[in-house]
Amino acid sequence: MLSQAQRTTILELNAKQVSKREIARVMGISRVAVRKVLRSNSTTVPELHRVEKAEPHRQQILELFEQCKGNLVRVHEELAASGAVLSYQALTGFCRRQGIGQTPVAPAGQYHFEPGVEMQHDTSPHTVEVGGRKYRAQTASAVLCYSRMLFFQIAPTFQRFDCKVFLTDAVRYMNGAPQRVMTDNTHVVVLRGTGREMIPVPEMEAFADRLGFRFVAHAIGDANRSARVERPFWFIENNFLAGRTFTGWQDLNQQARQWCDKVNSTYKKHIRAVPRELFAVERVHLKPLPAWIPEVYRLHQRTVDVEGYVSVNSIRYSVPVAWIGHRVEIRETRDRIEVELDARHIVTHDRILTPLSQRITLAEHRPPRGEGVKRSDPHPEEAALVGAAPQIAPYIEDLKQKGRKVVVTLALRQLLRLLREYPREPFLAAVAEAARYGLYDLDRLERMILRRVARDYFLIGEKEPEG
Repeated sequence: MLSQAQRTTILELNAKQVSKREIARVMGISRVAVRKVLRSNSTTVPELHRVEKAEPHRQQILELFEQCKGNLVRVHEELAASGAVLSYQALTGFCRRQGIGQTPVAPAGQYHFEPGVEMQHDTSPHTVEVGGRKYRAQTASAVLCYSRMLFFQIAPTFQRFDCKVFLTDAVRYMNGAPQRVMTDNTHVVVLRGTGREMIPVPEMEAFADRLGFRFVAHAIGDANRSARVERPFWFIENNFLAGRTFTGWQDLNQQARQWCDKVNSTYKKHIRAVPRELFAVERVHLKPLPAWIPEVYRLHQRTVDVEGYVSVNSIRYSVPVAWIGHRVEIRETRDRIEVELDARHIVTHDRILTPLSQRITLAEHRPPRGEGVKRSDPHPEEAALVGAAPQIAPYIEDLKQKGRKVVVTLALRQLLRLLREYPREPFLAAVAEAARYGLYDLDRLERMILRRVARDYFLIGEKEPEG
């Protein structure tokens, strides 16, 4: 179909006495099309009036759409079964043009932010290589909405403690706090409610009051409301993380800060400005930070184990041997682990994030060679059994190696119970027979003892005559 511009050109050339053949040749169209335009003598594109094949079945389509839960394949099958001659493509095109099952498209619009009003914060999972191993880590990002100043950090986990550490570093990087911090509806910040009705966790609300801002949340599904912070995640993944490896988490976040300094000083086409230059305007509108910002920490209560270690986040840290069995308080900060027995006895470790299940031992906590920690007997039940019945010692050794119970202590406790509850002779005889045949099932051993007890100790005599 010819456009309005083509129709106008045809009429203008005809007015200049150009032949129909020449007009068709110049414009690359057929002479029939030229004659139709000249016959209509109008530049308006005619409307196409064509009967929809699905129009007679409109009411049936609406009913089937509801019954089939929006599945147009099933709707087409039911229509065909009822005798309707209609292709699947005609059905979907009809539904699309009539708005059946279609969500109306609404314009997104724009959000305008004044300087110092809002900072948006969100997290996104990314794969990073740290220390030669790949981790699925969490990237926490914060963006000032007016100047587009970006700051982000990456950590293996993102809990409430990590959120407070990150936001503290973010406001220090911005050298001020905005009026509000926009987050998604994450349980890290949100106690209950969503959007405008969101109520933050009291712990996080107190933290925000200390730094001079308040938490707000956008409505569920309103991704455009947090677009300022959502957009840089793709840039971080495909620019900063592309081809980079890191020796540790501290090295990763140091490089991240250097990258932020570089990016914030680069001209941005979508805002037609440099974030650093806009930040010079926004900085005077940020709230000044307190003269002293207390360090974010997390407290743990632990009992020092028999090897002289305490466990924090699946990593074990050493303490003096004299603290074994004592209750200690652990203060976890961003960079340190402080283990406190009392005000005069404190041990400090560098905080380790990965890999898990490792031991961190300070040199002063290692006992001299040959003078390891003296361990008590791990199985006092074994000593009691051997002391009461020395002849079953070989059976006990075999039981520890071949017994069915996963925990050796439980097997020894059950064997000690059998020794104490049943007569000595049936017990020893049953153990000797079990050792001869290699039987280490203690439930079966108990049944063997009971058979001997019933045979030897509970003999039933003849019935006495009645008085």
